[in-house]
Amino acid sequence: MDVICVGEMLIDFTPGTQPASYIRNPGGAPANACIAMARNGLEAGFLGKLGDDDFGRFLKETLEKDGVKVLCPKLTDEAITTLAFVTLYENGERSFTFARKPGADMLLEVSDVKAEDIENTRMLHAGSFGMSKDPSRTATEYAMKLAKEKGKLVSYDVNYRDTVWENEAAAKEAVDSILKYVDLLKISEEELSFTGGEENIPAFMKENGITVVIETLGADGAKYFFDGREGHICGHKVKAVDATGAGDAFWGGFLSKILMSGVNTAAELTEDIVRESLEYGNASGAICVQKMGGIPALPTKAEIEGYLD
Repeated sequence: MDVICVGEMLIDFTPGTQPASYIRNPGGAPANACIAMARNGLEAGFLGKLGDDDFGRFLKETLEKDGVKVLCPKLTDEAITTLAFVTLYENGERSFTFARKPGADMLLEVSDVKAEDIENTRMLHAGSFGMSKDPSRTATEYAMKLAKEKGKLVSYDVNYRDTVWENEAAAKEAVDSILKYVDLLKISEEELSFTGGEENIPAFMKENGITVVIETLGADGAKYFFDGREGHICGHKVKAVDATGAGDAFWGGFLSKILMSGVNTAAELTEDIVRESLEYGNASGAICVQKMGGIPALPTKAEIEGYLD
């Protein structure tokens, strides 16, 4: 495999065209990124728990439809599939309400992480949402540690959602615990407290051994921090109708371009590759926000390349 994405896959209920109506869409940040990478022609696997219910079966079929290998094929009857209700605002931004007490995504266990799967992938990607509760927190950290030990590229999305954490300090503690495994870190400008502020990012990277930090800026594109240097790649001005999954489309595009450039270790990264990958990720995100729904809006490699031509 080219990449394994660890964490949550859930149902996004996005507003429908009728008042007080919702439309079922597949979502979840690691799953979004996973399918984004699969649509770029990469061999992707998803490691996360789904409920043994209609929603879980729908999500499993969604992964399989895009050719993603389901690494936890047995659905759990210990909790329902996690649900997220999305509120959209006029500028395309959104907020979430989660039905997760518990949700199936929280039940990933260390025993679900197979050493042979990690051995046979080029990259592992994870995020903080699945680390808000055990056993999924311990399982995610174990997968990242194993990937690092085996010399794989490790990607991480801070993806802070305040409603699933006791407080920001608890989230920061969880994120701090895995930074030593991370090569590629995605953080939004709203999450800069996790690094001690933008001005502290170079010191933060040196302290934790992180090769690349990407700060997302929404429609303004993204900043990169790499090898003591930083830069800004502008975004694309488009009419946004739904930002759900846009950050994952961006990151999935960015990681796809890294892998498509032949990079297998952090030492092989160059500033040119980082910049080209950001251009590609920005285009992927711009296409995504022009459509409704997370996973249904994720673009293919052909769509991204056509947009950039």
